[in-house]
Amino acid sequence: MSRSAFGHVLNVDDARRAAARRLPRGLFEYIDRGSEDETSIAANRRRLDAIRLAPSVLVDVSRRSLEAEILGHRQPLPLAIAPTAVAGLVWHDGEIALARAAAAAGIPFCVSTQSITPIERIAAESGARLWFQLYVWKNRQRTLALLDRARAAGAETLVLTVDTAVTPNREYNLRNGFGIPLQASVRAGIDLMLHPRWTASVMLRSLIASGVPTYAHYPEEFRTRLGRLALSDELALATDVTWDDVRLLRQRWKGRLVLKGVLRVDDALTALSHGVDAIVVSNHGGRNLDCAPGPTEVLPAIVEAISDRMEILADSGVRRGADIARFLALGASGVLIGRATLYGVAIGGADGAGRVLDLLRHELEVTMGMLGAPGLDALRRCLNKTPAAGPCTPSSGSTDHRLPTNCASAGSI
Repeated sequence: MSRSAFGHVLNVDDARRAAARRLPRGLFEYIDRGSEDETSIAANRRRLDAIRLAPSVLVDVSRRSLEAEILGHRQPLPLAIAPTAVAGLVWHDGEIALARAAAAAGIPFCVSTQSITPIERIAAESGARLWFQLYVWKNRQRTLALLDRARAAGAETLVLTVDTAVTPNREYNLRNGFGIPLQASVRAGIDLMLHPRWTASVMLRSLIASGVPTYAHYPEEFRTRLGRLALSDELALATDVTWDDVRLLRQRWKGRLVLKGVLRVDDALTALSHGVDAIVVSNHGGRNLDCAPGPTEVLPAIVEAISDRMEILADSGVRRGADIARFLALGASGVLIGRATLYGVAIGGADGAGRVLDLLRHELEVTMGMLGAPGLDALRRCLNKTPAAGPCTPSSGSTDHRLPTNCASAGSI
C-alpha cells in the first residue's frame, strides 16, 4: 500500500470516517470518544474554532519554513506523535507503523507504557526518534526498571502522564462491550463479523503470530493476555503519584523529562522548580475529566508565567493545520498529535499515518502563507493581549485570545 492509495482522504475527518468504517465499533469508540457526557471534546473544538488569526499582508511568503526546535532537536515540523494505548489493536504492529510514519516525517514518536509492541522492536524496526510515556505503577521499583529498559532501547525523552490519577468514567465502553481486559461476548462477536477486514488483518494475524495481544512493557512474569485481569496489583496504576515521584524520576532519568497533562499555572511553576524540561498543556483530548478547561484557555497564562524558562508543548483536538498554527500562536513551541494519526494508521498503517501527517503539513503551510508568516515564530504576532471589541470576544471566563487591534477588524477575515 502506498500513500497514493489515500487520494480520497483530503483531511483528518475523512480519515476518521474511514477508520470508523474499518474498525469494530467498540475499538473505534475507545480511541475516538471522551468521558461521561463528552462535553470536553466538543468544547475543545469550539475553543480552537474561536481563535482567529489575523493576516499580515504584502509579506514575502515564497519560502516558508515549518522547521522547529523541540527539546533541543531541529526538525522539519513542529509536531510529535503522542502516546496512544493499544495502537497495536488498530493495525497489526500499529506502534511500529506510527513510528515509521514519524521517522519519515522527521518527528519523534512517543511509545506508550501500554503499547502492544515492545519498545525494543519499535526502535529496531522504525528508525524513529523515540520518546517514552510513563504511567507510574504501584510498585515503584518495577517502574524504575521500566525506565531503565526504555533508556536502553534508545528513548531520549521521558513523558510522565500526570492527568490520569484514577480510571476515567467512560460509560460508552460499558454499553458497547469494549474494554481492557477484552471480554468475549455476543455483541463483540457480531462486531468482529461486521468488520472482517480488521478481524482478518489484525486480530487473526496477531493470534497466529503470537497469540492474544499483551501489554508488552509489563514484566514477563506478570504479563497477561488482554483478555485477562492482571496477575498482580503491583502493576496497577498508582493513585498516590506526587511531586516526590517527579523528583525521583528527575534523579533517575538522564534524558529530557516532560510532564503531560498540565492545566494550571501553579503546577507549571512547580514543574519548573523540579527541573522538568517541558510540559504538555493538555486535557487528554477530552478523554479523562469532562469538566476540565481546554488547553487554549490556560495556555496563554502558562506561557506568560513560564516565559522562556521551560519548553511548553500542547495537544488536544487538533484536526487541521490551522489548529497547529493556533497553538503555536498562543505560545506553544510544538504540538502533539494523537487521534489524527491513529485514524491514519487504522486505514493504512504507516502510509495511512503518513498521509495524515502530509495533510497537516500542507494545511499548516497554506495557513502560514495566508497569514504572511514565513516562519513559525511569525505566528505569534497575530495574537495580542490588548482587548478588542466585536464578535471575536471569547465567552466569559475564558483566556483572552482576541484579535490584535493593529492587525484586522473582525469583519475583514
